[in-house]
Formats: sequence, C-alpha cells, structure tokens
Amino acid sequence: MLIWMAAAENDTLPGGKVGGVGDVMRDLPAALAREGHEVCVFTPAYGRFHQLPGSCKVASIPLEFGGRRRMAAMYRVTTDQAGVTTYVIEHGLITAGQPGKIYFDDGPEEPFASDSTRFAFFSAAIAAWLEQAEQAPDVLHAHDWHLGPLFLLRRFGKGLAKLRKTRCVFSIHNLAYQGIRPLKGHHSSLHAWFPDLKYTKKKVVDPRYRDCINLMAIPIRLADGINTVSPGYAREILRPSNPVRGFIGGEGLEDDLSQAKAEGRLSGILNGCVYPGPGGRRPGWKSLLQAVAEVPGLLPGGTHQRMQKLSRRRPRSVLVSIGRITGQKTTLFLQPVDKQQTALEAILQHLGNDGLFIMLGSGDRDMERQLGDVAEQFENFLFLRGYAESLSHLLYRAGDLFLMPSSFEPCGISQMLAMRDGQPCVVHAVGGLRDTIRDGVTGFQFRGRSQRAQARQFVDTVASALAVKQDDPPRWRKICERAAEQRFTWEAAARQYGQKLYANS
Repeated sequence: MLIWMAAAENDTLPGGKVGGVGDVMRDLPAALAREGHEVCVFTPAYGRFHQLPGSCKVASIPLEFGGRRRMAAMYRVTTDQAGVTTYVIEHGLITAGQPGKIYFDDGPEEPFASDSTRFAFFSAAIAAWLEQAEQAPDVLHAHDWHLGPLFLLRRFGKGLAKLRKTRCVFSIHNLAYQGIRPLKGHHSSLHAWFPDLKYTKKKVVDPRYRDCINLMAIPIRLADGINTVSPGYAREILRPSNPVRGFIGGEGLEDDLSQAKAEGRLSGILNGCVYPGPGGRRPGWKSLLQAVAEVPGLLPGGTHQRMQKLSRRRPRSVLVSIGRITGQKTTLFLQPVDKQQTALEAILQHLGNDGLFIMLGSGDRDMERQLGDVAEQFENFLFLRGYAESLSHLLYRAGDLFLMPSSFEPCGISQMLAMRDGQPCVVHAVGGLRDTIRDGVTGFQFRGRSQRAQARQFVDTVASALAVKQDDPPRWRKICERAAEQRFTWEAAARQYGQKLYANS
C-alpha cells in the first residue's frame, strides 16, 4: 500500500517530539515500510524543520483558509528511514511567530486557540495536496485531534473528490485533549477557518458544549476506521469518566466511541517498542551520579549537597520514575493516603535511608513545586526537574524498580523501556499498563475504587515489591528476567494496523 501519515509530531526530526505521538511517528512508519508498504509522513514545519540540512522544496500548495487564498510550501526532509519519505509543510500561520514551537499554552480562558488554527491550516493543506498529487494514497492515517479538521473537510468540503475516495483512518492517542473551539464568534473558530463551509451540526459539535466544535469527536464520527494505542484503553473509553471513583474513560465522547465500536470501526492496537539488543552492564553508581551532575539545568537548589552524600555507596534499592509532570502521571504520587502523608511521602518513609527514589521530569509548575518541597524534606528523594534522553537511558538500566502510577494510560512507553532493561515496574492497572505488565510475573499492578484507595494500594504494592526484592532474591531475579524477555514489537503492531485499520473490509 501507499500510506500517508499526518501528525503534529515526528521524532525523526530533531526537536520534533513532545509526547507519545512523536514516538509513534518515528517507529510505526519504519515498521510499515519493513512490511513492504510505501509510507509518506507529513508534519508541520513550525518555521524550522524545512531548514534542516538536505531539505528541499517540492511543491507549493494553493488552498482556501480563513476566507482567503493561501499558498503553503511543502519540503522533503532527509531522514535515515528506509522506505519512508518525510515531508514538512510551512506557512506563517503554522509558525505563528514562534519558530520551532509545536504546541502553545493559551491558558484556561482560551484552550487550544492558537494550536487549533495552526492545525486546521495544516489539515487543509494536506487535503489540498492530496487532490493535486500524482498518486493518491491507498490509506490516509491521521493522528489525534490535531487532524480533526481533515475529516471535516473530507465530509463537507468542496472539490475534494480524491480525498473522499481515499480510506481515511484515525488514531486516538489521548482523549484528555480534544481541541474544543467555538463554532463561530472568535478568531479561532470553525467559521473563522472555513467561513463558507456548509456542514451538518450534529457531526461536528461537542456533546457537552453545543456551540462548540470538537476536533477529536469529528474523526471518531466520520473516519473509516479508528484505533486507540492499546486494547485496554479501547475498552475503558467506552465508559464515562468518574473522577470520584478514580476512573478516566471516554471523557464525554463515550457515546460516539460506543457507536463506532458497534459499527465495527473501533479497535485497540498496542504501541510497540524498539529492541536494539543487550544494553550492556548496569551503570556504575558513581558514573550515574556524574551523568546526573553533568546535565545542565536539572538540579534544583540544594541537590548538589545531596549528591555529595549519595556518592559514597549505591543504596540498597533504587526506585525510578521518568515522565511528564502532569495530572495524568503525577496525581497519585501527591494524593493523600492519610491526614499527614501523600503516597509519595509514605513510599519514601517506607524506603528509608538505605534506599533512593530518583524522579526525572518536568511539566505542571504547581506539581513541580510540590515535588520540590518533598525533596527538601526527604533526603532519599532526588527530584531532577527537566529531561535528558541520555540520562533517562542510564536510569532505565540502573534502577531496581520503576514507578508508573498513571491515573489513566492510553499505552505508555516508559514501562516498556524499563522492562526492556530488566527493571520491573509498579503500575496502575489501567489501559496499556494493564496490557503490558503481568502482576507478580513481569511486574506489579495495583487498583482501587477511588483516588485515595488507588494511592493507598500504590504505597502497599511498592512495599510488597521491595519485600520480594529483599526477602526472596531468586523470585526477584526471575521477575527481572521475565520483564526483560517481554517483546512488544512495532512489527507486530504494523501487521495489526494492516489487518484491523487499513483493510477496507
């Protein structure tokens, strides 16, 4: 097949990744190419990627946007992926005056205002290019809410006959972000983007805010096929979210998703992981600490003195967590388990002075502050605010137990990377975490019927896992070995995409 993929991120481009979408766009196209498909990947240039060495302009794309005739520029970018051709689309509306910035934070008063306009233009450019391309794709595969306008144009736009004949499929990466904007009356609204578009309101509106468009809901309603990035998440999103019970499900779109399921359009396909071969010996303790110290900007005030104390010997147990500091990933760490302690504080108290918990990540400022406050109180907690790819690789190899208590998790990659290096994980039994970890066999799961119950069970499960490590070394070694043996390959995922999503039947 000739497969076109379009997404907001692409980790084959330097600085082209913010989250899991970037990982998928790096690895899935290459796996599809190895299966014999021809793959073209399209990403916004963001005022930067079209300037990469070896890039060349291949087309100008005329399109209508905002009531005016525009001209987008498309560039082919050189990558090392065999069988994959990478394109980026550039225009001032995409750059929006901030070259290199993938997502804007417009704040709670105008969520998605800047990004939705940029991605609506990107979607319109993809639609226009398909009409003038010499060969239309067999499949157009769009990722997340950013490409929602593409399905809007496919159904209601004029002069898009080739697009309508092309099988168009859609991947949901995270329902927490839906791109909700007004239908009209704002510079970032459906009417502002496509003022002459005649559409059926029920196909585009948000189910809760009837004067708004929902860019995630549109492809769920209109795509030929839909997948989420794990079978577990595909089941969970058919039920309404219930924050009081600590359950995150369809986030208001469960009725649309259930309809898609009933029509045979919804499936769950687990993301993959790259397995490059043995990672070598576990990093020495002093070399790990040196790597931490050498990464600029990671160490908050006071941590250097902590590092001096830690350098004397490796703690008996090293806990690790790597990821974005967000409500999804961090809430259960900071959830109170009693009047005096959060789950994180209870874990640190149990870990004691002969253990260490290293957390690497950045994101929500308030949560960063709370984690920093805990780090000041507990000498066995090292909070490294920021991110460094080289350091994360060392931590996956150096840790004894990886903690991933996500409130929900469409798929997750960190648990796969930790397991790949023989580090068992403690995970919340949701979404892709439940699909990839076997409790007591390759790692440890916890549950709970409220956030407090989940936090309490999280603490107890970490304690139980450490007890296995300390009191039953043969069983612990077996769990580590089984974790390292697990394989969640992109080749297997690519075959499922071909069978479940790309096939017309």
